[in-house]
Amino acid sequence: MQEKSTSFSIKNWSQDDQPREKLLYKGKAALSDAELVAILIGSGNREESAVDLSKRILASVGNNLSELGKLSIKQLMTFKGIGEAKAITIAAALELGRRRRGEDALQKKKITSSASVFELMQPIIGELQHEEFWIIYLNNSNKVIHKNQLSKGGITGTLVDVRLVLKQALEVGATGLILAHNHPSGTLKPSEADKQITNKLKLASESLDIKVLDHLIVTEKNYFSFADENIL
Repeated sequence: MQEKSTSFSIKNWSQDDQPREKLLYKGKAALSDAELVAILIGSGNREESAVDLSKRILASVGNNLSELGKLSIKQLMTFKGIGEAKAITIAAALELGRRRRGEDALQKKKITSSASVFELMQPIIGELQHEEFWIIYLNNSNKVIHKNQLSKGGITGTLVDVRLVLKQALEVGATGLILAHNHPSGTLKPSEADKQITNKLKLASESLDIKVLDHLIVTEKNYFSFADENIL
């Protein structure tokens, strides 16, 4: 009996299977990032286990999961042992994590500050390589009732359809709007176009008793708030 029970010990499983057993018996929080990635890829290569391969992949991005999520399928496939199917599995898992962050923020979100807007929008636009312009619609308790992408690509005044924004605001019963867009370059300085768009929407909204409460420029790790800087 002793010999049989020992064979079921995690340390006697193959290295590729150990993370699965660890999660099963100790819980998901007990696993390192490398062990979680190892579960996704299932097996390593002839020279290294799934965990060792995962450690090497993570080391290539400074052990930063956000950076790992930016790797393309082709970039992931440059690691020996990572074929197309495993690369897609990694990319899909990280995308689910990113979306979960956004949904969790939306479900409980009451906008109380520019920081809370950043918390809501950073998972959605903070890491994009192109610009997106979003409108967040609030009720009179400053709770998020709707948000949607207004444009994608370069931001200019001609891309902002004021009528569409106000039509949507009336449909959802919004009393306040917050504008948000990202700067892939990482700069937090608002452009003249950013200022013009803000003024354009602010003036149009006032006629319907809808307030533009803020405009955030979002980057991966920081933000610029028009309201905080008193230029709204």
